[in-house]
Amino acid sequence: MSSVTYDHVYKRFGEVTAVNDMSIEVEDKEFLVLVGPSGCGKTTALRLLAGLEEITQGQILIGDRVVNEVAPKDRDIAMVFQSYALYPHMSVYDNMAFGLKLRKTPREEIKRRVEEAADILGIGTLLDRKPRQLSGGQRQRVAVGRAIVREPSVFLFDEPLSNLDAKLRVQTRAEITKLHQRLQTTFIYVTHDQVEAMTMASRIAVMKDGILQQIETPQNLYDYPANVFVAGFIGSPAMNFFNAKLERSDGRLIVDAGSFSVPVPADKTDQYQNKVGENLVFGIRPDDIHDPNYAPPSIKAAPVEIKVDVTELMGNEIFVYMLSGDDTFVGRLDPRSKVNVGEKVQVVFNMDNMHLFEKTGLQERIV
Repeated sequence: MSSVTYDHVYKRFGEVTAVNDMSIEVEDKEFLVLVGPSGCGKTTALRLLAGLEEITQGQILIGDRVVNEVAPKDRDIAMVFQSYALYPHMSVYDNMAFGLKLRKTPREEIKRRVEEAADILGIGTLLDRKPRQLSGGQRQRVAVGRAIVREPSVFLFDEPLSNLDAKLRVQTRAEITKLHQRLQTTFIYVTHDQVEAMTMASRIAVMKDGILQQIETPQNLYDYPANVFVAGFIGSPAMNFFNAKLERSDGRLIVDAGSFSVPVPADKTDQYQNKVGENLVFGIRPDDIHDPNYAPPSIKAAPVEIKVDVTELMGNEIFVYMLSGDDTFVGRLDPRSKVNVGEKVQVVFNMDNMHLFEKTGLQERIV
């Protein structure tokens, strides 16, 4: 049983609360990703689980065992750090075997585990090399292999891909996902990169200022963000936000953003009825802004006049940065779209996927 539970966990450094009342239940064999901007407390939360930081308040359980007072070496976890932390004078084999040797593991068992892990990671031919003879991607695999040979209940990853180039990050992301599927063990992974989180996780926990904002599956997090922060953090490019007011006109609800107005679909009217007349935040993702000539035929399309500010041709799509009054926003248009900088054109918003958030307080999504 390798479930993990954070039960109202706090971590304070003097006046600073790095982790604030965190409660999460990580299921056995789950791949949970902690994501958020720098300083949000995600790495501290991981280090609390590893025993590298002392808990100020609350409990952490691995399985049914409270591990607050348990030494890191006795928690049955293995951690892969952002810096690979390999011993430069040791071979790949000895780096991977070092922890097992300290535990007096029999030599044949060490050999079996190291060779098996090397085979899983495709580094079997590198076991005699020193770290300086390896590429960044190979060193990263050795660091993962060193964790695998321990056969822990829980794997912890602290931004392990941040030192790799973009192409290698994409490749290694897939390798870690396959590794999780093969090992069938609990993975808890920390990153600031929401693309890594979306592509790898069973569930994602979004943090800000030490506070857990939302924990959900990647798709639900994308479709139903709990608040403006989550909506803006998940998705690339980020969701567009507009200060707006909800009005009633001719029996219909209208989102009035000042420089443009768009109608609320009839099937969403009931959920927003009690917000008429209020100042709100209107959100629309770049994916839901289309060239009218190439918009999906089934959407509830609302036309908006815009001025093209900047275009970025990506090959399979065009990022178009648009102006409407004082608002600047971005859309992901079909690559066949004919748009030129400085011209005024019409785009359509897919109002099926609109979002409304409270303007004050936690800026929660209105459902």
